[in-house]
Order: sequence, then C-alpha cells, then structure tokens
Amino acid sequence: MKHIKAKDSAHQFIGTDIQGNKIDLKDYKGQKVLLTFFRVASCPFCNMAVQELIRGHEELEKKGIKVIALFASPAEEILHYAGKQNPPFTILADPDFKIYKKYGVQFSYGGMMKTIFNPSSVFKAMKSGFFNVKSMSKKPIIPADFLIDENQTIVKAHYGKDFGDHIPVAEILKTF
Repeated sequence: MKHIKAKDSAHQFIGTDIQGNKIDLKDYKGQKVLLTFFRVASCPFCNMAVQELIRGHEELEKKGIKVIALFASPAEEILHYAGKQNPPFTILADPDFKIYKKYGVQFSYGGMMKTIFNPSSVFKAMKSGFFNVKSMSKKPIIPADFLIDENQTIVKAHYGKDFGDHIPVAEILKTF
C-alpha cells in the first residue's frame, strides 16, 4: 500500500459512525480535520490515545480542528470499549478496512512485537484500566494520523511504529 504524504489530497470516503450516521469527508471541506486510525476497539493503547483526544478536545475545538477517529471493529464493539468513554468526536467503524486501505494503514507483526516487548508501555497500559490480553493478538494494525487542512490537503501524515504511536495533541495544536 502506498503511503500518503504531506501536500497530497485527502482521499475521499463515506463511512458510518457508531450512531449509524453517514459521514462524508467532503462535508468537512472548509474545516481542519484530524483523521486518526486506531487498531481495534479493545486495544488498550488505542483507548489511552482516545483518552488523550478527549482531554485535548476543547483545545482542538478552539482551533477549529474536527476529529474523525476510525476503528477496525464493528460499531457494537466500539460502543462497548471506546464508546464507554463518551468521546465528543466522530468515531467510524471500518471492520472491512475500506478506509484503512485508502490511507495505506498497515499491519505489522514487527510493530506488535515492538509494543509487547516494551515493558514501560505495557505497564502503562495495564495501569490504564483498558488492558486486556485478548486485544494484543488481534489484527496487528499500526495506527496512523493525518492532519487535513480546509482545502482537504494533507498537512501531515504520520504512520506509527507501534500500537500506541499517534501524533500527540500538543503537536497537532502546533501544526494548525
């Protein structure tokens, strides 16, 4: 899969959020967007990143940045895990990886091993309250984040190196 780079046009998509609403990226033209791809809804590292987005949401909103998060899980599973956190942003279910493929989001057993064999990150996940061993062996998707400007051009593309590698909220705020 080809990676998207800064200055590329955002790849258009239509998806369904966890409340059953149609989400069309075209409807976000004229707005700044953080498009963030997570693994599966039960992933502890993903849920810690969701927590960071929830904590930073007010600042993101002040800067006019809309968040669209995707999980490679069905809506029911997302509602059971990430949905329990009541995130104030849009979350799409993409269990068939249609949007993931458009953005070149990859699977990596090396990235999975890098996560599993990092004691400090595993300990942090265990302390987070989101940890579950079952999720560690599911779909070794490596997260990716895309900052999209008002013209739907990629400002920054970030392909993670392990399960918890996302652009920090502070960096997103500096970029826009």
